[in-house]
Amino acid sequence: MNPNGNVRVRFAPSPTGFFHIGGARTALFNWLYAHHTGGAFVLRIEDTDEQRNTPEALEVILSSLRWLGLDWDEGPGVGGSHGPYFQSERSDLYRRYIEQLETSGRAYERDGAIYFKVSGEPQEIDDAVRGKVVRREEKDFVIVRSNGKPVFHLVVVVDDIAMGITHVIRGEDHLSNTSKHTELFKAFDAPLPKFAHIPLILKANGPGKMSKRDSGFLVEDYQKRDFLPEAVRNYLCLLGWSPKDDSEVLSLDELIGRFDLPGIIKDSARFDERKLVFFNTEYLRGLPIGSFVELARPVLLNAGTIDDRTEEGYLKSVLTLCQEKVRLLGELPVYVDYFFNEAFPVDAKAKTKIFRRGAPCERLRELAAALESVESFSEEKLEITVKCLAESNEVYTGDFIHPARLAISGTNAGPSFYGLLRVLGKRRSLSRIQSFIDRFEESES
Repeated sequence: MNPNGNVRVRFAPSPTGFFHIGGARTALFNWLYAHHTGGAFVLRIEDTDEQRNTPEALEVILSSLRWLGLDWDEGPGVGGSHGPYFQSERSDLYRRYIEQLETSGRAYERDGAIYFKVSGEPQEIDDAVRGKVVRREEKDFVIVRSNGKPVFHLVVVVDDIAMGITHVIRGEDHLSNTSKHTELFKAFDAPLPKFAHIPLILKANGPGKMSKRDSGFLVEDYQKRDFLPEAVRNYLCLLGWSPKDDSEVLSLDELIGRFDLPGIIKDSARFDERKLVFFNTEYLRGLPIGSFVELARPVLLNAGTIDDRTEEGYLKSVLTLCQEKVRLLGELPVYVDYFFNEAFPVDAKAKTKIFRRGAPCERLRELAAALESVESFSEEKLEITVKCLAESNEVYTGDFIHPARLAISGTNAGPSFYGLLRVLGKRRSLSRIQSFIDRFEESES
């Protein structure tokens, strides 16, 4: 990326709370546009609210951006030629711009506050998303409070001018502020940036935009739940932007190459965590097995599913078998528990369902006898054995598979049945089948 390119965009969060999904989407759109155009992505911290700013909130913002892979070309920890990048450190700059307005007769004091004198002229912008927007500011507005603190409308415009911001990509809720901002740009005799007001993100159910009361609002929640940042990033990009075809799962290079402002949709986007889980599943499936194991190991260790003595080859075999089925890393401990624990529970509903169909323990005895003769527990040999057994008994293969899966895993769902037998091995598979028969044989009578 070329930081000296013509396009300069910025993301300007306030460290007054948590980093929410809407802010992350705004940051992502700015980041993608900067990379798409070979421009610069500037991170600017709007920390003028001394009562609400906290170092912890700032760290959440920075760590969440890094987790999503949204590095910045200029800003905290990086520096740059347009700093400082904290508004609390730019007071002298704001003072000079206020004096400029006072000198030109566009600012005056009243009741201890400083007001901006509006022109009264229609303010027209050609918004990259909304099209032509015309608004008129009819009342003068405060730019410096009576306590001496400049307000948002002033500092955001001054910073955009001083930092050479060429494109302002922000939420639709800021559209109503734009006429104030264009008045200020013109009063400073500065060129207007290109505006792009992106659609709101609506809550999953019901009217209104997402708020802190809605599940999935905070970016850090996805970190804690072990979502893949690539999946979150991909899903967020499609909340309000379309690649103009049916493409959904897109690599970062594809997103950068295809993202552009005309692709942003006017209509509000509805958040759907089920769709996000779909993306996470697809990204998990696409991981090299080594990467999948590295991500899964700490999750399984923290849950107590495995320990430092767990054999690496066996762990890899289990995870290779299960990778296609796992939606979230956080689900892994429950999903694979029976591979590492002999005292696994038996699902009561699955057991009731299976015992309604014939005599499962009798079928398990027949299956165990057939498996005893199988020397190599390859999936091919196991499948042939079960098919032959079913044909000789004139029943379906499911009459053996369903009770056997329940016996060796405690559930009626999971990875490939023959893969399950192969990974557990002959001794453990037969031992579990026999234990199940001993425990539940009376249920058949």
